[in-house]
Amino acid sequence: MTTPTPLTPGWDDIALLCRTLAERLTPAGPYRGIVAVARGGMVPAGILAGLLGIKLIDTVCLTSYDSREQHGLTILKPLSGATLPQPAEDGEGWLAVDDLVDSGATARAVRAMLPKIHYATLYAKPRGRADVDTVAAETEQSRWVIFPWETD
Repeated sequence: MTTPTPLTPGWDDIALLCRTLAERLTPAGPYRGIVAVARGGMVPAGILAGLLGIKLIDTVCLTSYDSREQHGLTILKPLSGATLPQPAEDGEGWLAVDDLVDSGATARAVRAMLPKIHYATLYAKPRGRADVDTVAAETEQSRWVIFPWETD
């Protein structure tokens, strides 16, 4: 079995995916703020903040990839207790944004911190799809996605 050609969305594709995601997220809102899952979720989170009229953005920094290989999940920067205003410390009314859900490990880690957060991604692969609430597009599990902010 051959590995599919990498999916390489361009900036116009990202803009369209963000607009699609914003349309799908609007009925579940309004949102108090966005938690961008860094680094991949930072660009879509910024675009969605503008589209949804959200002013407050924070980050949670996790890593599970080196170049093109997946490894164990490491939390580089958790959310601080002062980040989310009361009574949203469980994530209720907040939106988590990431570029991709693959295995779902990152989404599960964010949900462990914020169990009631609404989790949205540009792309979802089958193994992680159940771990997110809203997705703009889906792709095969074996397909590597290379985003424009990951290229030279």
